[in-house]
Amino acid sequence: MSRKVVKQHIAFLTFFCLILTLHAQEKMPLFGVFEVAFEGSMYSSTDNPVRDVELLTTWQHESGKLRIQIHGYFDGDGQGQNAGRMFKVRFCPTEVGQWELIDVHSNDELLNQQKTGLRVICEKSANKGFWMPDEQNGNRWYVRSNGDHPYIIGNTFYTFLSEYFKGQPSGGNIATDVRGNAKYLNKLRFAVTGDIFPNPVEKPFLDEEGKPTDNGRYSHRPNAKWFSERVDQAVQLCFEQDVIADIILNGPDSEDARSALSADANGHDHLPYLRYIAARYGSYPNVWICLSNEFDIKKPKFSLDEIVDIGSEMKALLPYSTPLSVHGDQGNWKHELNKADWNDHVIIQNKIKYLPNAAHYMEMNYWIGDQKPVVNDELAYEGKADGWSEEDVIEAVLGAFMGGGYASSGYKPIRKGGHYFAGNFNANEHRAIDNMLWFRQTIDQNIRFWQMEPIFITEATYKDGIDGSRSSIFFQLDKDFRVLEWANRQYVLATNKEKKHMLAYLPEGTWQVRQYDLLTKKETTLAEKVTGTFEFSSPDSRAVMIVVTLLENEK
Repeated sequence: MSRKVVKQHIAFLTFFCLILTLHAQEKMPLFGVFEVAFEGSMYSSTDNPVRDVELLTTWQHESGKLRIQIHGYFDGDGQGQNAGRMFKVRFCPTEVGQWELIDVHSNDELLNQQKTGLRVICEKSANKGFWMPDEQNGNRWYVRSNGDHPYIIGNTFYTFLSEYFKGQPSGGNIATDVRGNAKYLNKLRFAVTGDIFPNPVEKPFLDEEGKPTDNGRYSHRPNAKWFSERVDQAVQLCFEQDVIADIILNGPDSEDARSALSADANGHDHLPYLRYIAARYGSYPNVWICLSNEFDIKKPKFSLDEIVDIGSEMKALLPYSTPLSVHGDQGNWKHELNKADWNDHVIIQNKIKYLPNAAHYMEMNYWIGDQKPVVNDELAYEGKADGWSEEDVIEAVLGAFMGGGYASSGYKPIRKGGHYFAGNFNANEHRAIDNMLWFRQTIDQNIRFWQMEPIFITEATYKDGIDGSRSSIFFQLDKDFRVLEWANRQYVLATNKEKKHMLAYLPEGTWQVRQYDLLTKKETTLAEKVTGTFEFSSPDSRAVMIVVTLLENEK
């Protein structure tokens, strides 16, 4: 072989190796979702690869200090057909730098160690990352991976993935509903099934013959077409809009949809379903998981011990700090659910129009739930079905905030109908939604709520012979008013009626006082700079915040 030919071979091999290196070092944004496809053995639609095939990957950061194990999932042919050999792993880089796929373990010989050595270069991005209880502030509020603390107000579209309502097309679709909601609210609750309004053709599961079915007893046999084209679409669109996709694994209503965790057709073994969900959605920073809707009041029911066990299994499968909880009957969180540390937040459902009561349930359940964030996911459904007006919703949501927690709303003109079930979002129908957007933006821009805790009203006579109710620095209040406090730095007083001659005994320093009326979406400056004692009044409105803030440069 001539020297020229040898040089040509060397040049070709160098180029070929460079191409391989570039291919093997994919670039990904921080807190993005990186999907890797694997080719395993061929499986038919009557096989059970979701149950029978294990695929576990291990990713390591170049520092050697971070290592993440992530399950893979079977995805049919990767194009929506259930017969195929496609497996996928979704990975979310949590640190800038190089990540390497250092191990691929599978009982399918074709998958075992496939693509080991794959490298991903993680670059800085604007992505905010995962939601975690803020340990530095008592775990009452959520903080993002990047340190941000966005306030959360949610919406509900239980069955919108089917795009059907009472046997007919709902008139909406997944994409327009997600994008419509994202203009106003930053959390969306929905079931992963069609529940009581199923799609007549497309179904979430496959029966033993490989035919699509709504019956959750076959949850160990998820339908790749349904999950790839419907659930994936909703989750991905929410991710792109930085909206929480709060997915409900079991329920809400029909026995078929509520049988997913029972897994009757798999010997009551729900682990394959949990592993599939963890693999498919557990790497999305915007995903929250609700094990079941109303687990204790509809057929099939689940005991408290069963929920603790299922929740513990789910937590062990999740590769990241995915928010996880369960939704029960009306009333308070069941303290028996605290037996194991499986959930990171508390879900309650209490429809309360009255500011002080809405606040009370939030604060009480923070303590009942072992000091974890509280979300009232059925606080306020606007519409004739529950008899809730726009003003009712706004006062209730303000109450949830003042109790130190978060809330979800929805539009419910009829029982089991409207946006809250079938989607087909319309902001003109859900009239409170623009007020909730304004409220959320006002909080994010003006209030360091994650430093705050609720200070409730006491009724007594205090110094200088002042009568009436008192909370924190505020005197002569109405008993219905509520306060959030960041001691000596910022205070929020919420009012739901007119009250004159209230007093604020301001701590040392110069303070600013602003008023925000949630009904009129109006901001008013009551005092640009004030010291000592400040007298003020609240307007005749059901939802007002008076925010008292220490001016840092005036200390």
